Amino acid sequence: MNNNFFEHLFEKQRNIKTIPPNEVIAAWASGVIHLLYPEHSKRLFDKPEEVQQEALNLQDGLYRIIKNSCSYAQTDCKEIAARFFNNLAELYRVLNTDMQAIYDGDPAAHSEFEVIRTYPGFNAISFYRIAHRLHNMGVPLVPRILTEYAHSVTGIDIHPAARIDEFFHIDHGTGIVIGESCVIGKYVKMYQGVTLGALSVRKNMAGTKRHPTVEDRVVIYSGATILGGDTVIGHDSIIGGNVWLTQSVAPYSTVYHNPTITVQNIIQNK
Repeated sequence: MNNNFFEHLFEKQRNIKTIPPNEVIAAWASGVIHLLYPEHSKRLFDKPEEVQQEALNLQDGLYRIIKNSCSYAQTDCKEIAARFFNNLAELYRVLNTDMQAIYDGDPAAHSEFEVIRTYPGFNAISFYRIAHRLHNMGVPLVPRILTEYAHSVTGIDIHPAARIDEFFHIDHGTGIVIGESCVIGKYVKMYQGVTLGALSVRKNMAGTKRHPTVEDRVVIYSGATILGGDTVIGHDSIIGGNVWLTQSVAPYSTVYHNPTITVQNIIQNK
């Protein structure tokens, strides 16, 4: 065996910080979601003080994750963790708008409890909202771990850097891709298989606006592919299923393609 190769692996191991396993980081985020939405949780609290203590425990968990994942000073890790939990009420408010949009927009949803407990779209959005806030605080790697965990569970791939406004509705959701530099407005509804992607994946375009902008109250039906950083979908537009779009559309547009479909009744033709 090549001893130099194993020495290389050993040195590489020594130079990597002890980042917690992905499962530990995902479990922390699940704890935050369960605190906000006890519909998910096996544990119910008897007193408000117990809820507050659980939040403090999760804050300490975030501090330890950041400390082991980043090269920040200890005081900075504590400040980031405290800032995240000081804004927990705002995170809850925004998630409630998403839950309400899903409930109001889906006739098959019979209760808010059902949306919270069973809908993969709400689960993916919850992880995204947590990851996006950590991303905006400058925390590296952890936000991507969270959204990729949600991707593995739900089939919905949302980059933590994407900017998504309130009342976001994902219906069904499997196969949705929302790229890093996407900007999505309020009351947007999106069905399964939608891709908001880049026209080019060249590495030298990192840091540029590569993904579309979707304005308020747009509906995007299943299988639509919308590409390009200069592509803007105007507000109150409808993008039909399986549309391929690389150019902007004006507000109040309806975009669709018109394939020829032939239905032949075999019995009548006999």
